[in-house]
Amino acid sequence: MKTGEIFYIIADEVFSLEPEYMRGVVLAFDVANGKSPDEVTGLLRRAEAGIRERLDLEKLVDHPRIASWREAYRAFGTKPNKFRPSMEAMARRVLKDQELPSINSLVDIGNIISLRHIIPVGGHAVDLVENDICLRPATGEEEFIPFGSDQAENPMPGEIILAEENIAVTRRWTWRQANHTLTLPSTTAIEFNVDGLPPVSRAEIETACRELCDLIEKYCGGRIRFEILSRENPRMNIA
Repeated sequence: MKTGEIFYIIADEVFSLEPEYMRGVVLAFDVANGKSPDEVTGLLRRAEAGIRERLDLEKLVDHPRIASWREAYRAFGTKPNKFRPSMEAMARRVLKDQELPSINSLVDIGNIISLRHIIPVGGHAVDLVENDICLRPATGEEEFIPFGSDQAENPMPGEIILAEENIAVTRRWTWRQANHTLTLPSTTAIEFNVDGLPPVSRAEIETACRELCDLIEKYCGGRIRFEILSRENPRMNIA
């Protein structure tokens, strides 16, 4: 990450769609990432077991924490049956008795928190970020190279993306991330997005952020802080 000020911003248009939306932004620098220890993998398996105890695959779309995101997707023109919010996609996999693969400590920690709270949690390596990051509607001219691909594509105009200038880091709000900020074993700086829509409260987003900070500190070390972005506080310094 370059020296000097870099800001994380949520555009007004996002709050026009969802006035009560909030995003916890967890920042961790000087972390030591790598293969997950058995203890982290165990936490991931327990989080999966919790999903199987609490959720029913047949009624998944009606769960309030998932229904709110599906409605938000419809609000910017996306079909949630085709492009599912990240935590819904994970829950479906778990409810079909499939274990989530252990990727590395930081990715697994993010998935643990997402499953525990049934909220979207996405991590982005920010080692090489040089410009402001903004959650905003796409113009349609941004470049997005999805995870696992080398083919560039463009988001649909109006869909909600996380972008560094003209590079789309995430498409469809919480749907899929790009290669641009992929979290690797070599990642030393990361930001996690911890998303909340009603009925999720600010207090729970703060709790999820604290749990995330605690797990990062325990298993990856580093300098860690977080802030809650909302309509009243849509901007923070991340450098």
